[in-house]
Amino acid sequence: MKTRKDNPYKEVLTQLIIDIFEKSGNKPLNYKQVSSKLNLTDNDSKVAIADILQENVRSGLFVEVERGKFNLKQIKVYVTGKVDMTADGSAYIIPEDEFENDIYIAPRKLRQALHGDIVKVHTFEKRKGGRKKEGEVIEILQRAKTDFTGTISISNNFAFFIADDRKMLHDIFIPLDNLNGAKDKEKVVVSIIDWPSGSKNPVGTVKHVLGVKGENNTEMNAILADYGFPLEFPKKVEDEANKITDKISKEEIAKRRDFRGVTTFTIDPADAKDFDDAISFQKLENGNYEIGVHIADVSHFVIPDTELDKEAFNRATSVYLVDRVIPMLPERLSNGVCSLRPHEDKLCFSAVFEMDEKATIHEQWFGRTIIHSDRRFSYEEAQEVIETKSGDFSHEILKLNELAYILRERKFKNGAISFESEEVKFTLDENGKPTGVYTKVRKDAHKLIEDFMLLANRKVAEYIGKQGRGKNKLTFVYRYHDVPNPETLTTFSQFAARFGHKLTIKTDKETAKSLNAIMTKIEGSKEQNMLTSLAVRSMAKAIYTTKKTSHYGLAFDYYTHFTSPIRRYPDVMVHRLLQFYLDGGTKVNAEHYEKMSEHSSQMEKKAAEAERASIKYKQAEYLQDQIGTEYTGIVSGVTEWGMYVEIEENKCEGMVRLRDITDDFYVLDEKNYAIIGQRKKKKFQLGDEVQIRVKKVDLDKRQIDFTLLS
Repeated sequence: MKTRKDNPYKEVLTQLIIDIFEKSGNKPLNYKQVSSKLNLTDNDSKVAIADILQENVRSGLFVEVERGKFNLKQIKVYVTGKVDMTADGSAYIIPEDEFENDIYIAPRKLRQALHGDIVKVHTFEKRKGGRKKEGEVIEILQRAKTDFTGTISISNNFAFFIADDRKMLHDIFIPLDNLNGAKDKEKVVVSIIDWPSGSKNPVGTVKHVLGVKGENNTEMNAILADYGFPLEFPKKVEDEANKITDKISKEEIAKRRDFRGVTTFTIDPADAKDFDDAISFQKLENGNYEIGVHIADVSHFVIPDTELDKEAFNRATSVYLVDRVIPMLPERLSNGVCSLRPHEDKLCFSAVFEMDEKATIHEQWFGRTIIHSDRRFSYEEAQEVIETKSGDFSHEILKLNELAYILRERKFKNGAISFESEEVKFTLDENGKPTGVYTKVRKDAHKLIEDFMLLANRKVAEYIGKQGRGKNKLTFVYRYHDVPNPETLTTFSQFAARFGHKLTIKTDKETAKSLNAIMTKIEGSKEQNMLTSLAVRSMAKAIYTTKKTSHYGLAFDYYTHFTSPIRRYPDVMVHRLLQFYLDGGTKVNAEHYEKMSEHSSQMEKKAAEAERASIKYKQAEYLQDQIGTEYTGIVSGVTEWGMYVEIEENKCEGMVRLRDITDDFYVLDEKNYAIIGQRKKKKFQLGDEVQIRVKKVDLDKRQIDFTLLS
């Protein structure tokens, strides 16, 4: 007779017994009943089950509630959290309570939960030698998404859909009636409509046909759909937008401060179509300057609770992909009625400052205005005026540039941090295929506009934030940036030291000053992008909130977003709240605005991820024609399965997989951002220069593989 000690499968059998008690609601069972439920009818198995029950009474796992009958001693603990899928089909639950540890879920205990879902989990402590905490999904509280992009495969009797999302591990079954015109191997968007109990695969329907795989339009739309951004505006939203008149009544003009006689212009990218900010400039009789930061008055046209407003809130932001902009507002507003086009009267919400030669503010005013832009400058045109000191409005632009320099210097002196990374841009042919890659450099014209926008954002936030204390504090939407985590800063400090850069982290101000010194020193160097990226990652992420007012990275005690309401919904909220308080309002529901702020932060994150995905796709598409080409690169990241390398020449990033480096067995040294050969001790560390060859490109996964050249 086999006892538990003799049984090589005791661990598996013990877990199966636990499952039986859990599934039966922990009702008392004897060993025969457990055997029957497991369909184990032979005598050896029954004895083994009886032994396991008795032995685990002594260990505290089971309790004998009456003679021969047992149940689990554990009290069920339930945790709510978010599913984080792994490549092998198991998952970790990230609890809502940040002080709780992650919970491991085996594949068979996920119960149809998908990556990102909010779920309720039954947790249990594992026995000695097992994982600290495991669990089982008992309820899916909220699906992260039910729409997926991918490729459809059609046979005579049915179709299957394979998602692009690597964390969607289930193919979706599509009945032929649900194809919606899709053809075999086309890229589509599919919605899950059912998931029968006990079925491995969910059932779906084709929602949109995106087109032929590999075509630029198809792939860009697939990225948008994958991150939950709609591909078009609903008809009722478009209809509502098209009914808005661009005629400005005398009554409306009479309510506003009139700037139509003051020199005003816009400075934007050459390919911009939506101009949501303009600057006015005039010298006053007392020798000071009046500078107006004029922002498109979107809140005049987008009224709360209209279809237009609901759609703008849901989108929360415009999305900027490599080759297109997906606007938050329909074109009628974003490129027409609200856009501050030259030689047209336009309604604005403005922040107006009286400044002296030292950029000290003597007076400020906030309110609704009407402007008439005299000139539309591209950044390049404005930069030419700055460099040649001649051209249209050269006096105004040069003086604004002088004042911007003073504002910038003051900002950095107060502890602001300057991160100047190189922005990757693509030259595209008529089909959207990349023919070249270049980096965009920010010059004085960009910084001039940025500094006056920062001034307006800061002063609007200060104006509201400093009114009222405690219960009387006015609810407002701020752009909050927390201080960095000391541990991540220390790690960055140690790494920067490898390149001869010393980071002082005793106080916030010293940290900022020290970081700025490093950022200035590395400008134009081969390690600039990598070190800047690491420094940014060591910082907290900025969010929208009603609860906190400060911005660490800019060293402002009060900061908000006021200057881009055509492309950001929080700016629309800020305009509405500011006008409400200017009109004498005193109280709004803080919780309501906090929820709206949280949604805006989430959508901003998704938009940034979609933009990065479009860049990754174009990088892969560009290198697809460069298979076999050799480049010099910089090690930009290390993981347990490989090292990322960024090509110096074009900033495209790919991976050298550890399994492909054949001169040694390499493992990750996480602490030192390195991979190390176990026999020869050869080391590859972040920032190292390496020679690589383009080995393979997978457009579907947006992945580039390199071979390391010795």
